[in-house]
Amino acid sequence: MQDQQPLWTPSEEFRNQSPMFAFMQECNRRFGLSLADFAGLHAWSIADRENFWSAVWDFCGVKGKRGERALIHGDVMLDARFFPDAELNFAENLLSQSGEGDALVFWGEDKVRNRWSWDRLAAMVSGLQQAYRAEGIGKGDRVAAMMPNMPETIACMLAAASIGAIWSSCSPDFGEQGVMDRFGQIEPKLFIACSGYWYGGKLQDVTAKVSAIAQRLKAPTVIVPYAGNAEAVVAATPGARTLNDLVAPFEAKAVEFEPVSFSHPLFILFSSGTTGIPKCIVHSTGGALLQLLKEHRLHCGVVPGEKVFYFTTCGWMMWNWLVTGLAAGATLCLYDGSPFAPDGNILFDYAQEEKFALFGTSAKYIDAVHKSGLTPKISHDLSSLRLMTSTGSPLSPEGFTFVYEGIKDDVQLASISGGTDIVSCFVLGNPLQAVWRGEIQGPGLGLAVDVWNDEGKPVRGEKGELVCTKAFPSMPVMFWNDPERAKYRAAYFERFDNIWCHGDFAEWTEHGGLIIHGRSDATLNPGGVRIGTAEIYNQVEQIPEVLEALCIGQDWDDDVRVVLFVRLAAGVALTEDLVKAMKTRIRTGASPRHVPAKIIAVTDIPRTKSGKIVELAVREVVHGRPVKNKEALANPEALDLFAGLEELKS
Repeated sequence: MQDQQPLWTPSEEFRNQSPMFAFMQECNRRFGLSLADFAGLHAWSIADRENFWSAVWDFCGVKGKRGERALIHGDVMLDARFFPDAELNFAENLLSQSGEGDALVFWGEDKVRNRWSWDRLAAMVSGLQQAYRAEGIGKGDRVAAMMPNMPETIACMLAAASIGAIWSSCSPDFGEQGVMDRFGQIEPKLFIACSGYWYGGKLQDVTAKVSAIAQRLKAPTVIVPYAGNAEAVVAATPGARTLNDLVAPFEAKAVEFEPVSFSHPLFILFSSGTTGIPKCIVHSTGGALLQLLKEHRLHCGVVPGEKVFYFTTCGWMMWNWLVTGLAAGATLCLYDGSPFAPDGNILFDYAQEEKFALFGTSAKYIDAVHKSGLTPKISHDLSSLRLMTSTGSPLSPEGFTFVYEGIKDDVQLASISGGTDIVSCFVLGNPLQAVWRGEIQGPGLGLAVDVWNDEGKPVRGEKGELVCTKAFPSMPVMFWNDPERAKYRAAYFERFDNIWCHGDFAEWTEHGGLIIHGRSDATLNPGGVRIGTAEIYNQVEQIPEVLEALCIGQDWDDDVRVVLFVRLAAGVALTEDLVKAMKTRIRTGASPRHVPAKIIAVTDIPRTKSGKIVELAVREVVHGRPVKNKEALANPEALDLFAGLEELKS
């Protein structure tokens, strides 16, 4: 049953002062339209993609030559090309300001604080650009980094983009093989790594790992001093030098920007790799810039000088999302380390001190703050905060409620969803509509998002596959080492012809919003009825004794039975009463079909580096099948807890 009242409704002033409203008015003037609300604006944006994306380019002030043509071969998703005559440079657009104002603010747990002005950032990019060229790095070459989310990382990326090189990154908590599974495929001309990092208050030594990776990549290596002893890491790594030594020979001057085509490769991102070696997903300069500018400026309402924060690592596409906020003139607030070091207040301390306008995080973090008993609404001054975003997994209805009851009552909460595949969002928030409990506000402008059933028909009021029916700028250029595009086609276009099938199990709401019920490849099918795992988590994780849950379908008696694994709070035992309470909660909150046949307590639940639980990997272990790439996991040892469980044999 739908909630009768929204959690938040934009005031007329909020709505009318938003950049999205200004954009809508501009489109009305420019194209003779009479758009009055988000639904009308979205419908026009997909009906007239050429004019819409041209208007985004102009409204967001993209630096570069747009060219005459906005879209060719637009009816064939794999052949479509946006702005085929354009020339631009990603770094030029991100170095959008100058002066002594803050471009970057950095907190490294409770250990380090740092600020970089726009001029300091440009000076470092200039030195790095000259150093890269001296190393023989040019257009199309790869620069790979295993780095924390810190200012130097952004400078290294911008320097690569400035000369048309391709950037790829991961976080320093990846193991040696996990890094090689990614960077080994793309053969970088330069490898950049940190000297160490902090997590949970502890210094994490990377010396042996960096040395081993550098020798296997056979690439020149640059060590960025942060935690630990940079000179010791350099000494242990043949041919390595520090960042300071790399740029020392070069004096800062005006940054030069190599013009590239709209479709020129910019980023290589990687799939999670839990079902095999990670896929190398190549994103374009223009596609990433235009799509992310649209999200920052229009959907998130970012204006120059605002503080934008996202809790992310360099191994998650939200880092690429965050850094593009520079193109909107925002000051980026970076954080590296545990969000609970020294305690759960650290990110809210940061928000209060720096006056975040946008606070981005994961659904798991919001749930963890809720369960910790914190109430930032009382303990912190969050008056500057106007937008909170959540992604990584579906935010539960209870998570929505907690944001308004425990964090801030007058804030726009935008649950967002998209992914590495599109380096952006398919569905997200917008400032023109209300926020309803448990719902994503709506689709992204310019994206023909829909929900289809198994027969390939659009559906309302029932669950189905999240699809996109028309080409859009941030589709990948290609997968690396996939010359026939076989992997690319298999990833998105096997299910429906000429239709992007994203792999999410979704549902439209009566308000024009969407609910994501989890990954469709993890959907449960007891008795042939499709059930989203998120529906079960939304119920059982409300129980205080349950810290976290993971659900799979186990093959059983020529059917599938639902098995729920739970990680319980300290000192809590899985008693018959607790099992009964969980089943009752699921039965009444979801449906009798959602009730698991088995509930089993485990001490840990495996997750990826970006914090997503890995249902498919657990399903493989339970069925005695090998998991192909445990290096993709943050805690691969947790998989051993699910092998050969006696409770699963009856």
